[in-house]
Amino acid sequence: MSEGFVADSSVGVAWAVPAQASAAADELLDRMAAGTPLVVPALWPFEVANSLLVLLRRKKLLAAERDRAIAALARLPLVVDDDGPRLALGTISELAAEHGLSVYDATYLELAVRRKLPLASRDEALRKAAQRCHVKLLL
Repeated sequence: MSEGFVADSSVGVAWAVPAQASAAADELLDRMAAGTPLVVPALWPFEVANSLLVLLRRKKLLAAERDRAIAALARLPLVVDDDGPRLALGTISELAAEHGLSVYDATYLELAVRRKLPLASRDEALRKAAQRCHVKLLL
C-alpha cells in the first residue's frame, strides 16, 4: 500500500458525476480500492457537496443523481487531515498569495507539500502551482 494521494474537489465531482468522469479519475478509484489512501483536507466534503448543489441548481444534475453521488462519496474511505484551520492564516494564505490560488485550492497544495504526497486535480491553476512546488501530479 502506498502513502496515498491528495485529491481536490474537482476529482470528487468527477468520481460522482458521469458527465465529468475520466479514465484517469477512475484509475484513482481503482488505486483506492487496492488500499491506497485518499488524504483530503477537512474542507473537501464541503467543497464537493457545494459543487454538486451548484450542478443541481444549474440543472446539470437531477436531484436523484445528486443523492446517489453524495451517497457514493460518503462511502469513500477518506483520511481527513484536520491541520488546515491551524495553517489557514499562515502557510496556506502565503501559498495562495504566492501562486495566485484561492485559499481553498492552496489548502490542497499545502497538504500535498506537507505530507509529500502526489496531487490529483483537474484545476489548471492548482496543477501549475503544484508543479512549481515540485508536487507530483496524478491527473
